[in-house]
Amino acid sequence: MVPDDADNSRRTDRRSAREHRVILHVDMDMFYVAIELRERPDLRGKPVVVGGSGARGVVSAASYEARRFGVFSAMPSVRAKKLCPHAVFLAGQPHLYRQASRQVHEIFGSFTPLVEGIALDEAFLDVSGALMQFGSPTQIADQIRDRVRQEVGITCSVGVAANKFIAKIASKAAKPKITERGVEPGAGIVVVEPGREVEFLHPLPVRALWGVGPATHAKLDNVGVKTVGDLAGLGLGVLTAMLGQANGTHLHRLAAGLDDRAVEPDREVKSIGHEETFSVDVFDESVLAHHLVRLCDAVAARVRGAGVTSRTLTLKVKFSTFHTITRSITLDQPRSTGPGFVDALSPLLRQIDLAPGVRLLGVSASHFVSSDAPPVPVQASLFDEPVAHSNEAEEHSEVVAHNEDVWNTASGAIDEIRAKFGRGAIRNASALTDGTDVGDNPWGPQAPESDARG
Repeated sequence: MVPDDADNSRRTDRRSAREHRVILHVDMDMFYVAIELRERPDLRGKPVVVGGSGARGVVSAASYEARRFGVFSAMPSVRAKKLCPHAVFLAGQPHLYRQASRQVHEIFGSFTPLVEGIALDEAFLDVSGALMQFGSPTQIADQIRDRVRQEVGITCSVGVAANKFIAKIASKAAKPKITERGVEPGAGIVVVEPGREVEFLHPLPVRALWGVGPATHAKLDNVGVKTVGDLAGLGLGVLTAMLGQANGTHLHRLAAGLDDRAVEPDREVKSIGHEETFSVDVFDESVLAHHLVRLCDAVAARVRGAGVTSRTLTLKVKFSTFHTITRSITLDQPRSTGPGFVDALSPLLRQIDLAPGVRLLGVSASHFVSSDAPPVPVQASLFDEPVAHSNEAEEHSEVVAHNEDVWNTASGAIDEIRAKFGRGAIRNASALTDGTDVGDNPWGPQAPESDARG
């Protein structure tokens, strides 16, 4: 079938839109550490690590000064201390990071509605339609950086390009640099003009491409591929033969600077969760039940804050052997309260053999439904019989539904109190025994002798 003029016109319009897109990737510089230094300016210029300082702690973020010693995120804190013995460890303040993230994303939204949040500290912005109002892409990037610095008190780097992939690489190129002489300021903004993508990409190391992990890098290194330009020189046929059709085609397109993906605002949240690593292995079910209540309260509060309810709840347990298991339950009716989550997950916890000792416990919620959605209809089986155990199950279901309604009202009041006076104004009783709340130490426990605030 020969396409008509209307089809040709639509294809031309879509191609023209892609060619004229202006995409920004905005990334905060060492976000968690930057927020800590904003609160503790006396630590500026020192190697600072945010994370758990205890034997089971993990590095969440490191200042550029700490990175000079080889300290990076996800590294065990024990190793970080060996690499940089004089590093200042801070437990972190997740509530401040979330607050700063909201401020940053509000700034993004004031320039364009097309904002795709990638994490707390970074986002893609399509500013193609904002040029008439705010100026050139560089001027927009300058304005964003100025507002983030003035309103949030931290700095950010911006990559500007015609597609998301190049913008992301450009923002990394704009960041401060770690050199033998110390930490040197970055450009702050790097612009890759349309048509110059290949010129920008080809000198970069091949690891700069999305999808080049350790295994793929080893294969490419074996054939002498060091840079993106080297990879592009292999050709599509050689790449697909080496890496498979999907991965080979993907990398071939990236090496040519091609990326057709649009900025997707309001990306749907897939799951919400919290987990905690214990300073010593836990064998006692009653102790884990205590922590389960705290975790469920924290997760449920975030679920309500997102304006949704959850139908699927998941329990995560990591044993002292590092073996990890998950157990999930999908509910007939969605829930959004701590007690409702506890009611659903407690039976799963009781079924787990705790003999190896529990190192970590986590709770997550998924399969979200809008809070305004009507109740989910439950279809009865053709073979249901009015036997005693069925009546008991039905009575339990009614009790749970009634309790959830009651707790929804109470939870709403709790949310209002916390919003007005802070999260510490009202806590779950389980959080009062040790003075901590869920999220205080998300990267593992602190060393006994360490000061949580450094």
